[in-house]
Amino acid sequence: MSKFIIAMAAVAMVASVSACAKQPEPEPVYVAPEPISVEPAYTGKYK
Repeated sequence: MSKFIIAMAAVAMVASVSACAKQPEPEPVYVAPEPISVEPAYTGKYK
């Protein structure tokens, strides 16, 4: 029974160390901005 407890403690220690390891930071993703459209000019009521 003692070996089982030691094995479980070792597994728990490895799991806790791997969970606390520093995660690599993801690379930032840059998105190109959409071009700004020009507002249509007012030409009259029915033109």
